[in-house]
Amino acid sequence: MHSLHHSPVHAPSTLTLCLPDEAATLDLGRQLAPLLAPGTVVWLEGDLGAGKTTLARALLRGLGHDGPVKSPTYTLVEVYVVSSIYWYHFDFYRFNEPTEFEDAGLGEYFRNNSVCLVEWPEKAANHVPSADLALVFRFAAQAPESGRILDLVAHSEAGRKCLSQLISRMPGAGT
Repeated sequence: MHSLHHSPVHAPSTLTLCLPDEAATLDLGRQLAPLLAPGTVVWLEGDLGAGKTTLARALLRGLGHDGPVKSPTYTLVEVYVVSSIYWYHFDFYRFNEPTEFEDAGLGEYFRNNSVCLVEWPEKAANHVPSADLALVFRFAAQAPESGRILDLVAHSEAGRKCLSQLISRMPGAGT
């Protein structure tokens, strides 16, 4: 995992990382997971196969969840309870209309005592709560097998705090 850019450490709002392989994505998940406080909404954005579900799995593994972590593509939401905190992993890829979010009653999952990971949030536009932290995956310029670029973008004070803590844990942060 290599940092390409981040805004000033005193109030970071963006961080760009190079994730050259799955191991780097798993490492990021382990580092980021304990920084996501209850009430946090994380949007996972990017093309099919970009690494969204892999990072969701890494976040849960980083918290000690050793059971299966399935993609919620067909179920809309998978529920995990880790250390008495509810983690909800959503996937709205199959939505035809944004109103399906309300029709399915999914708003009740977004609470102060849960962490919500949302894949394909744009498919529920104007219905899904805003992100505290958006994780935007892009394929590396050379080829998909060359890794991913990940932009972490804070959209709230909770997101900025999370980024600040993540940056402070990265190699070379104290130099």
